[in-house]
Amino acid sequence: MQLHPTVVAVTARITERSRATRHAYLQQVNAAAQRDPGAQRLGCANVAHAFAAMPEGDKARATALDKIKVVAPRAPIIGIVNAYNDLLSAHAPLQHYPDLIKDEARKLGATAQVAGGVPAMCDGVTQGTPGMELSLFSRDVIAMATAVSLSHDVFDAALMLGVCDKIVPGLLIGALQFGHLPTVFVPAGPMTSGLPNNEKSKVREQAALGLVGRPELLEAESKAYHGEGTCTFYGTANSNQMLLEAMGLHVPGTAFINPGEGVRAELTREAARTVLALVKDKNFTPIGHLVDERCIVNAMVALLATGGSTNHLIHWVAVARAAGIVIDWDDFSALSDVVPLLTRVYPNGSADVNQFQAAGGPGHVIRELLDAGLMHEDVLTVRTGGLREFTRMPSAADGQLVWHEIGASRDETVVRPASSPFSATGGLKLLQGNLGRSVIKISAVPEAFHTIEAPARVFGSQDELHAAFQAGELDRDVVCVVRWQGPQANGMPELHKLTPPLAVLQGRGYKVALVTDGRMSGASGKVPAAIHVSPEAAAGGPLAKVQDGDVIRLDGVTGTLQVLLSDAEWAARPVATMPAQLRAANGVGMGRELFANMRRNALKAEEGACTWL
Repeated sequence: MQLHPTVVAVTARITERSRATRHAYLQQVNAAAQRDPGAQRLGCANVAHAFAAMPEGDKARATALDKIKVVAPRAPIIGIVNAYNDLLSAHAPLQHYPDLIKDEARKLGATAQVAGGVPAMCDGVTQGTPGMELSLFSRDVIAMATAVSLSHDVFDAALMLGVCDKIVPGLLIGALQFGHLPTVFVPAGPMTSGLPNNEKSKVREQAALGLVGRPELLEAESKAYHGEGTCTFYGTANSNQMLLEAMGLHVPGTAFINPGEGVRAELTREAARTVLALVKDKNFTPIGHLVDERCIVNAMVALLATGGSTNHLIHWVAVARAAGIVIDWDDFSALSDVVPLLTRVYPNGSADVNQFQAAGGPGHVIRELLDAGLMHEDVLTVRTGGLREFTRMPSAADGQLVWHEIGASRDETVVRPASSPFSATGGLKLLQGNLGRSVIKISAVPEAFHTIEAPARVFGSQDELHAAFQAGELDRDVVCVVRWQGPQANGMPELHKLTPPLAVLQGRGYKVALVTDGRMSGASGKVPAAIHVSPEAAAGGPLAKVQDGDVIRLDGVTGTLQVLLSDAEWAARPVATMPAQLRAANGVGMGRELFANMRRNALKAEEGACTWL
């Protein structure tokens, strides 16, 4: 299938824009790949330290020594970087994965070691609390922890065990610093379906109105989040898994298999088999070469086609930069104009990810996009069969993995073919105007609310908005501006707790929108939200000029975000500074002091909010 001209054009301009940085990155990757293996290159004391705790059989294979006699050939060594903890439902299953991987490696004459662990925090736990202000920057902490884990430099390949919001981007950024290593990502899958997401949202709105109390709300939340695995809505965690499939970094079809399914353990073993196959000279495919401009475009297309998390307009910019590739929101916007929306998964519909998987899942979406000429098929993946292997679904037969064709969608209310999409354009939209640049997850918003024009009410925090809602001050048409929420101000927290009160106002018949330099993530809902406004208010961005009563127009059709004032009046408007009480509170307590340097050095949201460039 011939590639769509827009996909060709966007890829070409990314390639040209990235020419110097990508070249420098690949030079570094190639130089590292040409060295002797670590166990041969390092001094004897270094090697002895690295393998001191290994079982004797593994030690002999790893060092190519048996009772001080040389044996050949030296076995490959897999470094495992694990995001396991048993606080996070999505990462709890990872506890026993290293044992499966080590066992499988031994069967293949290789060895594996847990190179290190990385922190993994849950935005669902920290939502609306000071801890949420560590969330975005935890991505870069995870990237650094991944680099520390692999810095022992004795590994021939790597497996990345992680699933959720900042964890996968952080692991990927860290892995790309060791781009000479073949690398496969190993997920754990979603939890089984509990209370439907729509019902959960209704209870949240009732709680916002005071119609139900804490016992009823906790019961509903506990029925929704009830076991091991990722949350079942299509937020950042599950968007991560869709993008990794589209990039060819998983064992094909691994993303949305539940942790308790028998095939899951076999898929984890297959990850070890897959990465060891990549170590062989004839198949050698390091991650730094695999993640190229075409691979990044494929991820962007998959995000748009599924209405995925807006967080990835930040995270995948950072991921691309880690590989020497420069992308921006104009690239997402151009692709969004031609990529059809193929899925309806909550919050863009009523289905959860288990229903998405049952209807055809990532494989169906990737096949449709390839057949429509909207994804690059001529890319490297962790499998020798290329990206077409990722259009099939795995199952286990007699203890062996088999992959089968997915066929037509099993539920066209959830997944559709490219020939009859839910929408002709993607789920994300770039907004720009005299308030700066922003994005909106338009696929989640009913068409009647794609354009909102109303007077502004300005807030310095989400607590201020909640107080105004409770006092009845927002019972009118209103655009709520919540500023001082960007990376430099307070670490750019997600503002999910604003959704229930704003949804209540919308349900009362008012025209309501949110404009913020903070984040809303993949869980943003039916209220139009212009998020990631850049430059942020704390950096002197135009959001700092807005005053109560200014009429703001948010137009998701034309892609504009505008204060309706004359150019002269807007230019003369003074720029507010962050209130002293907010500035004093930001960065104090809950470990936030340790992230002060990250806040000072963070780039704009459109530049990935990177703290390491």
